[in-house]
Amino acid sequence: MLQTLALSKQFGATRALDAVSLKVEPGEIYCLLGANGAGKTTLVNVFLNFVDLSEGQALVDGMDVTREPLLTKQRLAYIPEQVMLYGALSGLENLRYFAALATGRQAPRAELLGLLAQAGLDTGAADRRVATYSKGMRQKVGIAIALAKNARALLLDEPTSGLDPKAAAEFSQLLRDARDRGVAVLTTTHDLFHAKQNGTRIGIMRAGSLVAELRSDELSHADLEALYLEHMK
Repeated sequence: MLQTLALSKQFGATRALDAVSLKVEPGEIYCLLGANGAGKTTLVNVFLNFVDLSEGQALVDGMDVTREPLLTKQRLAYIPEQVMLYGALSGLENLRYFAALATGRQAPRAELLGLLAQAGLDTGAADRRVATYSKGMRQKVGIAIALAKNARALLLDEPTSGLDPKAAAEFSQLLRDARDRGVAVLTTTHDLFHAKQNGTRIGIMRAGSLVAELRSDELSHADLEALYLEHMK
């Protein structure tokens, strides 16, 4: 569903991505680990066609993101570290607006409330202004927008950063639910525990290169930490 083929991106003298090849299948959570500046966010931005690639290819559902930017975006949902919503609007109003942009239809209130409930947002919060929401609540609205769009792939950039343990656990369960529906999930993170607990596969990036790739069920938390630290030297 998501694939890069020898993907490289050059910013002046800096090679942000260096011949990265990876693949995320439907029903898989791929966790991308790496320090700041490793190239994780740049990779996500290439899939979204926010930045042009320098070499190689990025494919969504077999389509090249540079040749079919609109079609590929229709299959994607993106949840950044800070979900940007309209603070003066309620969670329900934000969902109605962004879902209409994505689908071209005005969904009825009952359907939207169902999506918010599926995303784990408390029913009593749906009509409250988003300005009063916690980060975790905002992310749940983001998940509801992805559900409304029926996105086939999720791109997430540090989704659990800054969440308290309860909110992080709830968000991780939402990702596993998406996986079980056959959605391909690519998430960047610094959190080794999150990667081990939720990832089907784990990739480690360093200085723009994918230096390791492994299945999460093949190693313990201690093994992952040791491997990660070894590559960060």
